[in-house]
Amino acid sequence: MKSLRQTNLEHVKLVVVKLGSAVLTDNGHLEFSFFKRFASEIAELRRQGYRFIVVTSGAVAAGLEALGFKAPPLTIPEKQACAAVGQLRLMRQYEQEFATHGQVVAQVLLTADDIRNRRRYLNARNTLTALLGAEVLPLVNENDTVVVREIKFGDNDNLAALLTSLAEVDLLLMLTDLDGVYNCDPKAAGEASLIPMIDEVDDGVTAFVCATKSAVGTGGMLSKLEAARKAAAYGIPTVIANGRRPGVMGRVLAGESEGTFFLPRTNRLNCRQHWLAFAVNPCGSLYLDGGAVRALVDRGTSLLPSGVSRVEGGFGVGDPVSCRDLKGREIARGLVTYSALDIEKIAGLHSREIAGRLGYDAGAEVIHRDNLALL
Repeated sequence: MKSLRQTNLEHVKLVVVKLGSAVLTDNGHLEFSFFKRFASEIAELRRQGYRFIVVTSGAVAAGLEALGFKAPPLTIPEKQACAAVGQLRLMRQYEQEFATHGQVVAQVLLTADDIRNRRRYLNARNTLTALLGAEVLPLVNENDTVVVREIKFGDNDNLAALLTSLAEVDLLLMLTDLDGVYNCDPKAAGEASLIPMIDEVDDGVTAFVCATKSAVGTGGMLSKLEAARKAAAYGIPTVIANGRRPGVMGRVLAGESEGTFFLPRTNRLNCRQHWLAFAVNPCGSLYLDGGAVRALVDRGTSLLPSGVSRVEGGFGVGDPVSCRDLKGREIARGLVTYSALDIEKIAGLHSREIAGRLGYDAGAEVIHRDNLALL
């Protein structure tokens, strides 16, 4: 009988592989032996019919030595300078190793703005689709040379999670320097136990995970758990495994007990809903009464003005907003049909009263269910 892991992985064809700096580097320098092994294993798996999108860190780390930094830079301009130098070195290493297997690679640099903006999001999707169709291996990284706090993903874990829906992949594989998720910090505790499977990333799971980061990385295990939660929402399983172990990708794809496996949600979000839920930043909030919360969560309805108790923020028509219960807990995100000022005027009213209060009627819903994503 097949295991739950094998059942969820047997139809996987397109994989996002996220490589952290801790896997790519040794004492802050690129570990060339890893690139050679990684290219060889990817080439073999591609011959077996798998396709890959690689989300790679390492640009800043690769630029440290060239610019004479003895420790990771602290300021954004210094990080940008390291990334500008290091990105060339990083891509050259990938290109050289994959060329020995006849594999063409492509560099794709993104910022969070490229994902939040729907038009640019679709352009990025079209680019990745064209590359995959031409049998080219996309190497994706955050554009650290120009990124600032306002347009930053935060880390490549988050970027990899967002690519699950953008590229419509089948699996998120996150390779780190640990064997998976432990019940406590394995680098600090002597009796840490590996967790082979996680049904759902909730407060109970995150409570025992250490938030420490590597010296050259920007993420940590908490950011990987958050990435797994986002992938699960799209109905995609995630595996966190040790990228330093030879053959780890092949064993994961074969359904072997490698790393920590995260089950996908059965009530998955579609691609547009996933983008709404995780890629856009809300411009304001709508606070809903108990009846509206139950209608959205239990019945999947649209949000009507009668369920709105309070409006927060100065958003316009079509802007993304956060939907919260009266205790402030976020339950959904969506695109509004009316501006904040107009929603304040119709809050608590029946839909048939909209025209009388506003002088026009743009529809019965404050947020139509097609423009709503439950969190």
